[in-house]
Amino acid sequence: MLNDILIINKAHEKAAKTIFDKVMEERKEKYIITITGEVGVGKCEVSHVLGKLLKNEGVMVKIIHMDDYYKIPPGMRTEWRKKHGIRRVGYEEYNWTLINRNLEDFRSNRESELPSVDLMNDQVDKILTNFAQIDLLIINGLYSIKIDSADLKVFIDLTYKDTFDEQKATGKELMDAFRLKVLQREHQVIQTLKSEADFYVDFDENYESLHF
Repeated sequence: MLNDILIINKAHEKAAKTIFDKVMEERKEKYIITITGEVGVGKCEVSHVLGKLLKNEGVMVKIIHMDDYYKIPPGMRTEWRKKHGIRRVGYEEYNWTLINRNLEDFRSNRESELPSVDLMNDQVDKILTNFAQIDLLIINGLYSIKIDSADLKVFIDLTYKDTFDEQKATGKELMDAFRLKVLQREHQVIQTLKSEADFYVDFDENYESLHF
């Protein structure tokens, strides 16, 4: 996403290095990593550090943010959810047809058009990329674990309650009563998907250490 805010700390760096070591041991051609976890757990931060580590080893990386694939644009999403009900919040809000098309283009070394949300104005832009030059995808997002073709599925294990301050700091969305209901619903959905992960990262409360 354009104009996103990244706050990188030592735990993100440690997590990225551990994932990096695992990837370098088992990486194959056209490798896909998904990084899943609740809002504010550090998915984008870990992805960014991991991407830099891989780039330093000569791996051509592209980071994809699943937030770019919502069917409803960010400026309209809250009202849509209020109208259709909190039970509609979940992975079906993603445009899976477009996601799978982009992943097929990656596997087939084709050019592909990707969405990109500009957080400054809530517009959804389009990016043309040539996947023939990309060795590895890092895909982060609430429900990226649902990508069956991923070679490594990482789950960052913190809940929306643990990350409330981090969410407020980014200022992406108004933290009102309805937003809290959305976070609770997302928490319920994500917990049902947790068992699909290959690799778990568990930060402690102060974000300075982690467990695998």
